[in-house]
Amino acid sequence: MVRPDVQPALAGRAALVRFADDVAVAFQHRQDAERFLAVLPKRFGAYGLALHPDKTRLVPFRRPDRVRKDEEGPGTFDLLGFTHYWGLSRRGKWIVKQRTAKDRFSRALHRFREWCRWHRHDPVKAQHLTLVKKLNGHYAYYGITSNSDAIARLYYEVPRVWRKALARRSQQRFSWAKMNRLLRRYPLPPPRIVHQYGT
Repeated sequence: MVRPDVQPALAGRAALVRFADDVAVAFQHRQDAERFLAVLPKRFGAYGLALHPDKTRLVPFRRPDRVRKDEEGPGTFDLLGFTHYWGLSRRGKWIVKQRTAKDRFSRALHRFREWCRWHRHDPVKAQHLTLVKKLNGHYAYYGITSNSDAIARLYYEVPRVWRKALARRSQQRFSWAKMNRLLRRYPLPPPRIVHQYGT
Protein backbone atom coordinates (compact mmCIF):
# COMPACT_ATOMS: atom_id res chain seq x y z
CA MET A 1 0.00 0.00 0.00
CA VAL A 2 0.96 3.64 -0.43
CA ARG A 3 2.27 5.30 2.77
CA PRO A 4 -0.51 6.56 5.11
CA ASP A 5 0.88 10.12 5.02
CA VAL A 6 0.70 10.15 1.20
CA GLN A 7 -2.78 8.69 0.69
CA PRO A 8 -4.74 11.74 2.05
CA ALA A 9 -3.02 14.00 -0.51
CA LEU A 10 -4.41 11.93 -3.40
CA ALA A 11 -7.72 12.49 -5.17
CA GLY A 12 -8.37 8.75 -5.43
CA ARG A 13 -7.11 5.35 -4.35
CA ALA A 14 -3.55 4.14 -4.89
CA ALA A 15 -1.65 0.89 -4.39
CA LEU A 16 2.03 0.01 -4.48
CA VAL A 17 3.59 -3.36 -5.38
CA ARG A 18 7.30 -3.81 -4.71
CA PHE A 19 9.77 -6.65 -5.21
CA ALA A 20 13.46 -5.93 -4.47
CA ASP A 21 14.27 -2.79 -6.51
CA ASP A 22 11.27 -3.08 -8.85
CA VAL A 23 8.05 -1.28 -8.09
CA ALA A 24 4.69 -0.55 -9.71
CA VAL A 25 2.27 2.05 -8.36
CA ALA A 26 -1.36 2.10 -9.46
CA PHE A 27 -3.51 5.22 -9.22
CA GLN A 28 -7.22 5.65 -9.63
CA HIS A 29 -6.78 9.10 -11.19
CA ARG A 30 -4.25 10.17 -13.81
CA GLN A 31 -3.51 13.50 -12.13
CA ASP A 32 -2.33 11.66 -9.00
CA ALA A 33 0.00 9.51 -11.11
CA GLU A 34 1.42 12.57 -12.89
CA ARG A 35 2.07 14.38 -9.59
CA PHE A 36 3.73 11.28 -8.15
CA LEU A 37 5.95 10.86 -11.21
CA ALA A 38 6.98 14.52 -11.07
CA VAL A 39 8.01 14.30 -7.38
CA LEU A 40 9.64 10.85 -7.43
CA PRO A 41 12.97 11.83 -9.10
CA LYS A 42 13.45 14.59 -6.50
CA ARG A 43 12.82 12.15 -3.65
CA PHE A 44 15.31 9.67 -5.12
CA GLY A 45 17.84 12.43 -5.77
CA ALA A 46 17.78 13.46 -2.11
CA TYR A 47 19.33 10.07 -1.31
CA GLY A 48 21.77 10.03 -4.22
CA LEU A 49 19.58 7.65 -6.23
CA ALA A 50 18.19 7.89 -9.75
CA LEU A 51 15.29 6.28 -11.59
CA HIS A 52 15.98 4.04 -14.56
CA PRO A 53 15.11 6.25 -17.57
CA ASP A 54 13.84 3.38 -19.75
CA LYS A 55 11.83 1.59 -17.07
CA THR A 56 10.16 4.59 -15.44
CA ARG A 57 7.04 5.62 -17.28
CA LEU A 58 3.37 6.42 -16.97
CA VAL A 59 1.18 3.67 -18.44
CA PRO A 60 -2.58 4.02 -19.03
CA PHE A 61 -4.00 0.82 -17.58
CA ARG A 62 -7.71 1.41 -17.30
CA ARG A 63 -10.06 -1.56 -17.55
CA PRO A 64 -11.07 -1.96 -21.23
CA ASP A 65 -14.78 -1.48 -20.58
CA ARG A 66 -14.02 1.80 -18.79
CA VAL A 67 -11.82 3.38 -21.47
CA ARG A 68 -13.51 6.29 -23.22
CA LYS A 69 -13.05 6.82 -26.95
CA ASP A 70 -10.91 9.90 -26.35
CA GLU A 71 -8.62 8.07 -23.88
CA GLU A 72 -5.51 6.01 -24.42
CA GLY A 73 -5.68 2.45 -23.10
CA PRO A 74 -6.07 -0.09 -21.80
CA GLY A 75 -2.27 -0.49 -22.08
CA THR A 76 0.19 -3.10 -20.85
CA PHE A 77 3.34 -2.99 -18.75
CA ASP A 78 6.23 -5.33 -17.92
CA LEU A 79 7.23 -6.12 -14.34
CA LEU A 80 9.25 -8.99 -12.87
CA GLY A 81 9.54 -10.80 -16.19
CA PHE A 82 5.81 -10.68 -16.99
CA THR A 83 3.72 -8.54 -19.30
CA HIS A 84 0.60 -7.49 -17.38
CA TYR A 85 -2.56 -6.97 -19.42
CA TRP A 86 -6.34 -6.99 -19.11
CA GLY A 87 -8.26 -10.12 -20.06
CA LEU A 88 -11.53 -11.87 -19.32
CA SER A 89 -11.74 -14.56 -16.68
CA ARG A 90 -13.62 -17.81 -17.24
CA ARG A 91 -16.58 -16.16 -15.55
CA GLY A 92 -16.47 -13.27 -18.01
CA LYS A 93 -15.05 -10.67 -15.62
CA TRP A 94 -12.18 -8.32 -16.44
CA ILE A 95 -9.01 -9.27 -14.54
CA VAL A 96 -5.31 -8.46 -14.82
CA LYS A 97 -3.46 -11.34 -16.46
CA GLN A 98 0.23 -12.08 -16.98
CA ARG A 99 2.29 -13.68 -19.72
CA THR A 100 6.04 -14.11 -20.05
CA ALA A 101 7.54 -10.86 -21.34
CA LYS A 102 8.96 -11.23 -24.86
CA ASP A 103 12.50 -10.36 -23.84
CA ARG A 104 12.40 -12.83 -20.94
CA PHE A 105 11.14 -15.63 -23.19
CA SER A 106 13.89 -14.92 -25.73
CA ARG A 107 16.47 -14.82 -22.95
CA ALA A 108 15.27 -18.15 -21.50
CA LEU A 109 15.36 -19.87 -24.89
CA HIS A 110 18.82 -18.41 -25.59
CA ARG A 111 20.09 -19.81 -22.29
CA PHE A 112 18.77 -23.27 -23.14
CA ARG A 113 20.39 -23.03 -26.55
CA GLU A 114 23.75 -21.97 -25.13
CA TRP A 115 23.68 -24.60 -22.40
CA CYS A 116 22.90 -27.38 -24.87
CA ARG A 117 25.63 -26.13 -27.17
CA TRP A 118 28.34 -26.07 -24.50
CA HIS A 119 27.27 -29.36 -22.87
CA ARG A 120 26.49 -31.41 -25.96
CA HIS A 121 29.40 -33.77 -25.24
CA ASP A 122 28.14 -34.55 -21.73
CA PRO A 123 26.45 -37.96 -21.25
CA VAL A 124 22.84 -37.78 -22.47
CA LYS A 125 21.56 -38.84 -19.05
CA ALA A 126 23.39 -35.93 -17.41
CA GLN A 127 22.07 -33.50 -20.03
CA HIS A 128 18.55 -34.78 -19.43
CA LEU A 129 18.76 -34.31 -15.65
CA THR A 130 19.89 -30.71 -16.05
CA LEU A 131 17.26 -29.88 -18.67
CA VAL A 132 14.56 -31.32 -16.39
CA LYS A 133 15.75 -29.08 -13.55
CA LYS A 134 15.89 -26.03 -15.81
CA LEU A 135 12.38 -26.58 -17.18
CA ASN A 136 10.92 -27.25 -13.72
CA GLY A 137 12.59 -24.08 -12.46
CA HIS A 138 11.06 -22.10 -15.33
CA TYR A 139 7.61 -23.56 -14.60
CA ALA A 140 8.00 -22.78 -10.89
CA TYR A 141 8.34 -19.06 -11.71
CA TYR A 142 6.37 -18.58 -14.94
CA GLY A 143 3.75 -21.29 -14.42
CA ILE A 144 0.81 -19.04 -13.56
CA THR A 145 -2.81 -19.30 -14.60
CA SER A 146 -2.81 -17.03 -17.64
CA ASN A 147 0.64 -18.02 -18.91
CA SER A 148 0.06 -21.56 -20.17
CA ASP A 149 0.71 -20.65 -23.83
CA ALA A 150 4.18 -19.24 -23.12
CA ILE A 151 5.40 -22.15 -20.99
CA ALA A 152 3.95 -24.60 -23.52
CA ARG A 153 5.90 -22.84 -26.27
CA LEU A 154 9.15 -23.21 -24.32
CA TYR A 155 8.40 -26.91 -23.80
CA TYR A 156 7.90 -27.16 -27.58
CA GLU A 157 11.18 -25.37 -28.37
CA VAL A 158 13.56 -27.07 -25.93
CA PRO A 159 13.56 -30.51 -27.65
CA ARG A 160 14.40 -28.75 -30.93
CA VAL A 161 17.31 -26.96 -29.30
CA TRP A 162 18.50 -30.19 -27.69
CA ARG A 163 18.22 -32.15 -30.94
CA LYS A 164 20.27 -29.56 -32.80
CA ALA A 165 23.03 -29.74 -30.19
CA LEU A 166 23.08 -33.55 -30.30
CA ALA A 167 23.32 -33.46 -34.09
CA ARG A 168 26.39 -31.21 -33.84
CA ARG A 169 27.95 -33.63 -31.39
CA SER A 170 27.75 -36.59 -33.73
CA GLN A 171 28.29 -34.56 -36.93
CA GLN A 172 25.56 -36.74 -38.41
CA ARG A 173 21.92 -36.27 -39.24
CA PHE A 174 19.92 -36.65 -36.01
CA SER A 175 16.43 -37.49 -37.25
CA TRP A 176 13.25 -36.71 -35.39
CA ALA A 177 12.54 -40.44 -35.21
CA LYS A 178 15.78 -40.87 -33.27
CA MET A 179 15.02 -37.82 -31.13
CA ASN A 180 11.54 -39.10 -30.30
CA ARG A 181 13.03 -42.42 -29.18
CA LEU A 182 15.42 -40.50 -26.96
CA LEU A 183 12.56 -38.44 -25.51
CA ARG A 184 10.61 -41.58 -24.71
CA ARG A 185 13.59 -42.81 -22.69
CA TYR A 186 14.41 -39.38 -21.25
CA PRO A 187 11.12 -37.45 -21.19
CA LEU A 188 11.11 -33.74 -20.48
CA PRO A 189 8.58 -32.46 -17.90
CA PRO A 190 5.44 -31.10 -19.56
CA PRO A 191 4.37 -27.54 -18.79
CA ARG A 192 2.31 -27.13 -15.65
CA ILE A 193 0.55 -24.32 -13.84
CA VAL A 194 2.10 -23.97 -10.41
CA HIS A 195 0.30 -20.81 -9.27
CA GLN A 196 -3.46 -20.66 -9.86
CA TYR A 197 -5.55 -17.56 -9.31
CA GLY A 198 -7.95 -15.12 -10.96
CA THR A 199 -10.01 -17.66 -12.88
